[in-house]
Order: sequence, then structure tokens, then C-alpha cells
Amino acid sequence: MLWQEKNTQIKPFEGFAAFKAAIYSKLDPFFNIFLYDGVDHEIRLEEIVWGGVVKDGIPALTNPKLLPWKEAKYLTDEELVFGVSINGDVRAYPFRMLDWHEMFNDVIGGVPVSLAYCTLCGSGILYETSVEGRDRPFVFGSSGLLYRSNKVMYDTETNSLWNQFTGRPVVGTLTGSGIELKTRPVAITRWADWLKSNPGTKVLSTDTGFERDYSPGKPYASYFNSPDLMFPALVDETELKAKDYVFALRGTGADKAWPLKLFEKSPVINDTAGVIFLTLVGNVKTRTVRAYRTDGESFEKAESEDELKLDGKIWKITEDDLVGPRGEKLNRLPGHIAYWFAWSGYLGKGGEVATAK
Repeated sequence: MLWQEKNTQIKPFEGFAAFKAAIYSKLDPFFNIFLYDGVDHEIRLEEIVWGGVVKDGIPALTNPKLLPWKEAKYLTDEELVFGVSINGDVRAYPFRMLDWHEMFNDVIGGVPVSLAYCTLCGSGILYETSVEGRDRPFVFGSSGLLYRSNKVMYDTETNSLWNQFTGRPVVGTLTGSGIELKTRPVAITRWADWLKSNPGTKVLSTDTGFERDYSPGKPYASYFNSPDLMFPALVDETELKAKDYVFALRGTGADKAWPLKLFEKSPVINDTAGVIFLTLVGNVKTRTVRAYRTDGESFEKAESEDELKLDGKIWKITEDDLVGPRGEKLNRLPGHIAYWFAWSGYLGKGGEVATAK
């Protein structure tokens, strides 16, 4: 697999797509809807590999059941959740369930979204699924296939395969369409911290319709605690190790990554990405990073964890904005946590990596 990724000049023989489809159909007949003779593609079919499960073997949660926070008694203070807030609609999606499902399709604050969570990449990316010119929002599932140690998702309308990390269709009828899903902010944080900041939150119910052991860390604890990748992928480890965490800024026209370890020195980083000024607030222990667009101001840490200081005045940290003492607002920017190998492999060539200053 590493040799294949490195030697992009090697071309497969004529009829390779049909050959691969015939082989993979022995694993799951449904793979034939993804791979077939003459299928359009913008990634190398020879690098698509089986991930060990059939189509939807890791089942997505679509419009899942939610609970008021008081009824989510199964959660402990220290465990991690994906926190989302859109138009005042606040949700928590615990890792203990998303580790098993790796995808949810939902409508939050009136906006159709999907969280594409690749456990192999350590990345949960929140995408808007309504695309201009299309009648219906996309609904996504897990194909059971991988590309360079990255989850390959599919849409249920066209059965095109999509790169989870870029939000682009890469195999099938939508290839070359120019579609790239818009990203939304999402936070990884402790349940106790999310609840404190968002007391009206709703929470994913364990009544998912599937029988799984939803104990924290059950399916992937050994992988998360290992420095090794489960599936090989080329990665430059000169500055960072393959599974070091980074915060990836997305959807601003400037792709940039901040190693999570930078926040050990200071939980507040004032920086730029392209022509954009921004302030990032991070917590290494909980992998929590939020980014806000500024006008070049230099914010400082305040006494409270949910506040910043600027010229001695307090600004409130919220899921949508930094809110100033007179109600002025600085908007939050979209981004997510990921392993270094995934960001550098998919966005690193055109992106920038922050260094300690």
C-alpha cells in the first residue's frame, strides 16, 4: 500500500475497475454500486481498499433520537462529546456512540448536516448537506471502503463515494461536479464543560435502534492509545508524529493547522491564516479548540475558562461568537481536530502549519 501510494506513475491495466468490482463483490455484493466498469473517479481506484466491514456495516445514525440533558444519566463528566450549536439549537453527540456509528445525518437549527467521523483519522467534520442546485440534502453512510487510511463515505442518492476529509465526491456519477460540502464549527469537549456552557443542550440517546456496547472507548481504545496507524499511509514525521493532533481551520479559503501541543504553552493563540486574523482558544487535555475571526486584536486568557480579556475588558466565549462588553461579536470559524497524517495527506500540500512563536 505504501509503495502504491508513492509510485503514482504506475497505471492499472485496462479493465481494472471491472476486475476490482468482481473481487470486492465477493466480500459484499453491494460494493458493485460503488465500483464498476467505466466508473468516473478522481482518486486512484487501486488505492481504495476494504476496511473490514460491508456497506453500512458501520451504520450511520439518521435523525437519531435525542434526550433532554437531565435524562442523559448514562454520561459521565469526563467523557468526550461532539458539541454543535446552530441557530440556538444545541446538541451533544457522545464519542461512546459515534465511535460505533462514525456518521450522523440530522437537522440542527433548521440546517441539514452530517458529522463525518473517521476514527482512523481522529477527525469529526461537520458538513452542511444542502448544496445549491440540488433538490434534497445529501444523506451519507459508510461504504466499508478506505483510501489512504481515511473513511470513504457515500451518498444514498447517487451512491457516489466521497472523501471524508475533503467533503468532495471522488468516485461515481458526482465525480467532477465541483461539489465541495461547506464545513461548520464543531467542538470536542468534556460533557461537564459542554453542559456548563450550554445548559439547554439535547443529547443523543442510547436508544439508537442498534445493539452495541456503548461503554466509553469500547471499539477503538487500543487504536487511540497506540502511536501506529491501522492502515498504512505515507506521512512526513519530520516535525510531528503521524497521530499527533492538530486543529484544522476549514472553509475560510486558507487551510491551516495548529498542532494541539501549542496550546500547552498558552490556551490563547492570536494568529493569521492567509489574510484572516483570528484568535484560537484551546485545551490540550480535552482536545477542545475554538477559532474566532478578529480584526487583529490580541486577546488574553481571563480568570474564567469561558472568558477572554482585551485591554482589560472581558469577552465571553460562546459557540457562535466572541461577545464583547458592549455586545459586539466576532464570529466563530469552522474547524475540527484531526491526526497529523490525515491533515498533511489531504490538505497539507496547499496548507500552512503553525509553529511556536
